[in-house]
Amino acid sequence: MSPVRKRLRRTRESEALFVRAKKRMPGGVSSPVRSFASVGGQPFFVKKGRGATLIDADGNRYVDWVMSYGPLVFGHAHGPILSAVRKALPRGTSYGAPSRGEVELAERVTKIFPSMEKVRFVSSGTEAAMSAVRLARGATGRDLVLKFAGCYHGHADSFLVSAGSGLATLGIPGSPGVPSSLAGLTLTARYNDLESVEALFRAHPKRIAVIAVEPIAANMGVVAPAPGFLEGLRRIADREGAALLFDEVISGFRVAKGGAQELYGIRPDLTCLGKILGGGLPVGAYGGRADLMARIAPDGPVYQAGTLSGNPLAMAAGKAMLDSLTPAVYQKLEKTARELERGMNAAAKKLGVSDRVSINRVGSILTPFFTAGPVRNFDDAKKSDLDAFKRWFHTLIRSGVFVAPAQFEAMFVSTAHTARDVAKTVKAHEAGLKEAFGLTGS
Repeated sequence: MSPVRKRLRRTRESEALFVRAKKRMPGGVSSPVRSFASVGGQPFFVKKGRGATLIDADGNRYVDWVMSYGPLVFGHAHGPILSAVRKALPRGTSYGAPSRGEVELAERVTKIFPSMEKVRFVSSGTEAAMSAVRLARGATGRDLVLKFAGCYHGHADSFLVSAGSGLATLGIPGSPGVPSSLAGLTLTARYNDLESVEALFRAHPKRIAVIAVEPIAANMGVVAPAPGFLEGLRRIADREGAALLFDEVISGFRVAKGGAQELYGIRPDLTCLGKILGGGLPVGAYGGRADLMARIAPDGPVYQAGTLSGNPLAMAAGKAMLDSLTPAVYQKLEKTARELERGMNAAAKKLGVSDRVSINRVGSILTPFFTAGPVRNFDDAKKSDLDAFKRWFHTLIRSGVFVAPAQFEAMFVSTAHTARDVAKTVKAHEAGLKEAFGLTGS
């Protein structure tokens, strides 16, 4: 048995918890990607997280590159966020009434994202996306939604068409329970392909309410927008009278403080934010031009509500999160991510498999695709060798390195990750490539 296989020894507690979980929860999990169904084996159950490390129920330690799928820019249990939540907790967990925290966080968000002239807080990215689409439909009087294959905007019915993330991971093309009449209101274009967008507008003149896009795709794996792509979407939306919606649930505050729209200099009409806004607490937001947001109840006729919206604990965490984001944070994220990318590419080159693995990175998010590059859209991503990915994934887990159990997800760098974490991961990556491609004798 190789040294890599010996490192993680104890699994009894996680195995027992999984048996109990499957009796009471579908697949034994509360979110499907956590099940390890796409890679085989059983998930470990987390006891606690601290910094860049997860510790499971058996005491095994992992360098964590999942970071709760993105929001933990500072790693687990970041001091200022914990302190803010502790301070807010004695004041109550939910009010069903407005609070100062909502106002203060709204002021911060709208300053950081100038396109969000007004904002409405909700409880998740899914809720933000479905609410923004309802607003766009209400404002334009049109029914059709244009999205991109492989982009994921939460599990609302309108978006479970050619979606990425868990659907792509589990090989589910859509979802039973979504009426065909509703699915027919969603049109799918090809990411980084403006002509596919133009063709849909030609086929459905004056019927498309909104172009919904991840400005940096991260649910087919990380795919950057090609030069001119986002500018082209802005131009088409203006010409056709459709709203342009940026889903920045992943990219917001992570690739830059003002998200992808700051990074690329494009101003959307509407923006969605997610759990990163609360440092990992359940929260989301949508916002945009003041004239559009004026249509939301109670100012206007487009209804959306939620008792837990503006939850005081999430608002407190959000303020602490945003106040911690300094230029030095982004410099550190970029440095660590660049070192990780460089080390992983060097390992592939050393083993002679650079033509079989391609790493896409934007700022502090990256994905190693098990296919020759470039990966520019979901069609390219789907060429990945999923069996090779599985072997690579399990080698990393045995080495004490945790990445998402899915080819079509991202690795997330935090300020808590150290050079030692990077070195350990690069070493595990090299071992994983050997396993993935049958190079164990190398």
